[in-house]
Amino acid sequence: MDLVNQTIVTEFYFSDFPQFEKGSLLFFIPLLFIYVFIIVGNFIIFIAVRLDTHLHNPMYNFISIFSFLEIWYTTVTIPKMLSNLVSEQKTISFTGCLLQMYFFHSLGVTEALVPTVMAIDRYVAICNPLHYVIIMTPRLCIQLSSGSCIFGFLVLLPEIVWISTLPFCGPSQIHQLFCDFEPVLRLACTDTSVILVEDVIHAISILTSVSIITLSYLRIIIVILRIPSSESRQKAFSTCVSHITIFLLFFGSVTLMYLRFSVTFPPLLDKAIALMFAVLAPFFNPIIYSLRNKDMKDAIKKLLCSQKIFIVSRN
Repeated sequence: MDLVNQTIVTEFYFSDFPQFEKGSLLFFIPLLFIYVFIIVGNFIIFIAVRLDTHLHNPMYNFISIFSFLEIWYTTVTIPKMLSNLVSEQKTISFTGCLLQMYFFHSLGVTEALVPTVMAIDRYVAICNPLHYVIIMTPRLCIQLSSGSCIFGFLVLLPEIVWISTLPFCGPSQIHQLFCDFEPVLRLACTDTSVILVEDVIHAISILTSVSIITLSYLRIIIVILRIPSSESRQKAFSTCVSHITIFLLFFGSVTLMYLRFSVTFPPLLDKAIALMFAVLAPFFNPIIYSLRNKDMKDAIKKLLCSQKIFIVSRN
């Protein structure tokens, strides 16, 4: 194919958003509410953990980091979705698309690593409680947190650089709600079998995290069931239920999206799965972590009450 005589694509068009006059406002308002809730909810959790000295331990430190990542993870995609719902020009530049893919997946990989670290933390706390303080030192927590971020932002960089060198000469319609690897790679004027490389990279990272988390919690559950006191069992379970719920919600939808290889889903199901891990999972995270955790609820109440007192004293 002679690429010289073809038009080089400089921007992509999102073809699956409704026009404003066709009821896009019905999607815009709920999505805007969800986005604001995600930002406010995760920000409150992050601040509450940082300000409450009772929560200055590894588990809550990882929760606060996860909440901080959620803010940026959703900000990469949802504002553009909102813009596309009310704008006639549902486009994104080639560079903007690459950046959206990079930050969305880098933050996603980092988010996948943080629950993995949290599972290890819970494993040590429940299965080896006498050595917990010795093992999970503040220095190790910093190393695990920073290591997750560094790995998450470096592992996908070669893939993004490689995609930026591919020829894109049309069509330019992305059949997804945001820029994602497979929909964008299918638009490249080259052999689409290169998508297999991207599938393998995702499979390795996802399966590694899923395996570590699954084995950790299986061992945790076995140890908890051996605890003679029912009150102690309930307390141990309560610290893990929220983590397991987030794990099932996030990794379940991610697995459906990125571990299917050549299996194709109907377009509507494709977008529903994308919404699950890009919008709905972050939406439920603040609810799960705040409502199922007494210490977190107390810290949030203390934070909100202190802000009310501060406002009243100023008035």
